[in-house]
Amino acid sequence: MTGFIDGALLFLGLLAAIYAATVAMYFALGFGITWLNQRNPERRIQKHRRGEKRMTQEVLQSLASILVTCLSVAIGLFAQIQGWAMEPWALSWWWAVPQFVLCMVLFDTWFYFAHRLLHTKPFYRFHLLHHRSVAPTPWSNDSIGLVDTALSQGFYAVIVFVVPFSPIVLLAHRAFDQINGTFGHCGFEYFASPTSRYPSPMLCTTYHDQHHAEFRYNFANYFSFWDRIMGTISPVYDQRVAAMEKAAPLRVLRRPEAPSASAPMGDARSE
Repeated sequence: MTGFIDGALLFLGLLAAIYAATVAMYFALGFGITWLNQRNPERRIQKHRRGEKRMTQEVLQSLASILVTCLSVAIGLFAQIQGWAMEPWALSWWWAVPQFVLCMVLFDTWFYFAHRLLHTKPFYRFHLLHHRSVAPTPWSNDSIGLVDTALSQGFYAVIVFVVPFSPIVLLAHRAFDQINGTFGHCGFEYFASPTSRYPSPMLCTTYHDQHHAEFRYNFANYFSFWDRIMGTISPVYDQRVAAMEKAAPLRVLRRPEAPSASAPMGDARSE
């Protein structure tokens, strides 16, 4: 009985620590990227839509879905600690980066096919909540239904039984995925370059923003590989990235000047 209580306390402590760190990162990224967006309005991808009005709903939903994500991570790490999973690879300076890249590739594969499943008729009802953010913002990344989150983030609870990743690599990947996902949903393009379009497999924010705007394309997370192989990449993605490369220089130190009262305003639909 004592062993069970000790194990339960260890698991709950692990879950609490991961959840606290993730929530802190969620708000730090949310406020930080919002601050950056306000200084670079010309980099908005969907010019005539405003998703900011959904912030309150997205934050509240995110606090619940982040718990499911952290539960998956805690299960994987706890299984390693208890010796139920494969014995983790040793971490060394020459092996850390290959492990991390392999984790990215496997997670991207998991995410792509889980995401495709969530867009099928039987499962889309679990994914619909996330697509209410037609014009995503930095607060949209974790605004996902709980079943949806379990499917897309269950990777961490499963992969430790298949590939013996170091727990540090798993935690580093989780942190990276939070950063990548928040920028991927931020609604403003900061990474458009030849390295984020064909023949490079890398992506920029426009990739996932198109998924929210058009629904039928761009299901992957880190790389365009699976979408290109499976024929689900947006036919205009590469052209849009090329156009985005000509954006105005990044503004960080000061706010842009407010438009004059006589300046024409676009159709700011709230979505």
